[in-house]
Amino acid sequence: MKRKGLYFLIALALGGVGAVHAQDTTAPAPADTTTTTTTTTTTTEGIASYDNRWYIAPTVGGYYNDTKRDTNSRQFYYGLGFGTFLTPNISIDAFVDRTKRDIDNGPLKGGGHNNDNSWASNDYGVAARFYYGDWNAWRPYLLAGVMGAQHISSLDHGWAPAVEVGVGVSKTITDSTDVRLEAGYRYDFDDSSIPNRNGFGDEFLGLSIVSRFGAPAAAPAPAAPPPPPPPPEVKCPNVPPGTIVGPDGCPQKVVIDLRGVNFKFDRPKKGETNIAKSLAEPSADSISILDQAVDTLQRYPQVHVTVAGYTDGVGTAEYNQKLSERRAQIVYTYLTSHGIDASRLEGPIGHGMNDPIGDNSTDAGRAQNRRTELQVQQ
Repeated sequence: MKRKGLYFLIALALGGVGAVHAQDTTAPAPADTTTTTTTTTTTTEGIASYDNRWYIAPTVGGYYNDTKRDTNSRQFYYGLGFGTFLTPNISIDAFVDRTKRDIDNGPLKGGGHNNDNSWASNDYGVAARFYYGDWNAWRPYLLAGVMGAQHISSLDHGWAPAVEVGVGVSKTITDSTDVRLEAGYRYDFDDSSIPNRNGFGDEFLGLSIVSRFGAPAAAPAPAAPPPPPPPPEVKCPNVPPGTIVGPDGCPQKVVIDLRGVNFKFDRPKKGETNIAKSLAEPSADSISILDQAVDTLQRYPQVHVTVAGYTDGVGTAEYNQKLSERRAQIVYTYLTSHGIDASRLEGPIGHGMNDPIGDNSTDAGRAQNRRTELQVQQ
């Protein structure tokens, strides 16, 4: 290979990197970032995590030639790629490269030492690379390409198809520059350069400097936070202190419903303190309702309630009055034993058979009337 070509390619690579650096530091940011078609995301270190700007990739490397070529086993090559990233993990390059192979002392020369005879190979193709890992790390990749190989020698001046596969590793150096190092295998379907020999497989090793065009796109501005919701309209401005109010500022009625807390017939007995034994089955359901009432009273410490007990219509009025008082008392004791201050409770009060909520002529109606209520004082 002529060293002038190698020196020219190295100079081109270094010059391209220098030009990109100069453009990055001098080019002003675009006034309207919505007009750019570049896809880019910037990390906290300022290096793009995905960039689909077009790039050039000057390449230098070496061949380990197929021994069937009757050439020296090793030659340099140089080339130039032009491409872009289709996704963060896939790039596509159109490329051209060239090598000059020196003919050795093989059968075409009849033995003897090397001489100055040589032949050239120019390759024009397209290559895809499939990357793995984070953009800013050392990223391994797979290479696959197809090309047309032009052979220029004293015996032939023609074309043949060729393919290549390989592996490599890439690293982003700046937001506009990558370095690629790759090794691979090319198979040239040449059947004319050397008589009676068809197809050649060459190994190669290449180094490329990838330089992207233009300035990187500015990171998108963060979305503005949504405005805070307007404060609720106060419809009732003159509410007395201590009144329970809703979101609109108006008095809110607090209801503590003990419906479902029903007692067994003729319970509790005199002196009975375990409320679970007095409650209708399943008693766990009634206990759960009582616990919800405790929670409501704890969340509204300004609420005061009257604890009132009731009975069904079976029995005398005098007996049922005492029974309703015992029912109110056992619920009153349950509330105070679970943290509700007695100063917030009125009673306990018994109403006997008064104010039934169910039909006393049926079992279901009588069960509803054997109850205790928490009557909120507004």
